[in-house]
Amino acid sequence: MSDLKKEAKSMHKAASGLRGVGHHTATPLKQFEAQSHDLDALGALGSLLGAKGEIDKGMTTLVKLTKQLDEEWEAEAKLIGEVSDAFDLLDVLIAAAAQAEKG
Repeated sequence: MSDLKKEAKSMHKAASGLRGVGHHTATPLKQFEAQSHDLDALGALGSLLGAKGEIDKGMTTLVKLTKQLDEEWEAEAKLIGEVSDAFDLLDVLIAAAAQAEKG
């Protein structure tokens, strides 16, 4: 197996892994987002009542950042997949050129 073929295979595996991140984080993220609006336990503690809004904002920000990371990882996976495909094609072209030189 050529080095390009190995690199392409490795990149394809990495891209597949990145694409799967969103599937693993979707449910926990939804649960976290739902709980960010349900902070009744903090309301029972008078000293934390003022912090409830800040905690809600912080949790909302974390949800947004996580969604942005998921989008970024998806874009990275797409790019890595395209580079992997280019390596596969280049490997085929190099093999064809080598074959043409022999024949």
